[in-house]
Amino acid sequence: MKRVILVPAALIFLAACGNNESANKTSTATDTAASAATAAPEKPGADIPGIDSVQVTDAIVLTGNDDTKYDKTLFKVKAGKQVSLDFKNVGKMPATAMSHNVVILQQGIDVNAFGQAAIAATATEHIPASMADAVIAHTKLLGPGQSDKITFTLPDVGVYDFICTFPGHYATMKGKIVAEP
Repeated sequence: MKRVILVPAALIFLAACGNNESANKTSTATDTAASAATAAPEKPGADIPGIDSVQVTDAIVLTGNDDTKYDKTLFKVKAGKQVSLDFKNVGKMPATAMSHNVVILQQGIDVNAFGQAAIAATATEHIPASMADAVIAHTKLLGPGQSDKITFTLPDVGVYDFICTFPGHYATMKGKIVAEP
């Protein structure tokens, strides 16, 4: 007597169905990851506290004082658009002890390294010639009551640091400009 065994065929059929379900789960996970990758990129500076309350501007007004502080430390501008910056040293201490400037750095520049290099750059108003390519724009070094107005353009979307390069000031006189699309 011959027996026909159909059990292996049934197992193959069930195994094939199970693999199909697994393939669908993998496909769905891959589709979800692809959708996330093509979703709109996160806004520049989204991780900076307070950025949501800052309005986009093309005219920055800023002061520096004898407490080695800027009155504002966060701005938003449009990348590729011209921006004016009006800076005034509102301090009273003599220029030899408490001058201020605003130096806007390229993205990704090490602020500490730049600030350290600026200390010795007295001949160039504390803008180190060896790091000139790191600077987008800067005001003059100002004594008490003096002001300077400059214009600049931030070329790319992203976050740009600005600092005062008078010796020792960059640790507390610093801020960020977020350039949006």
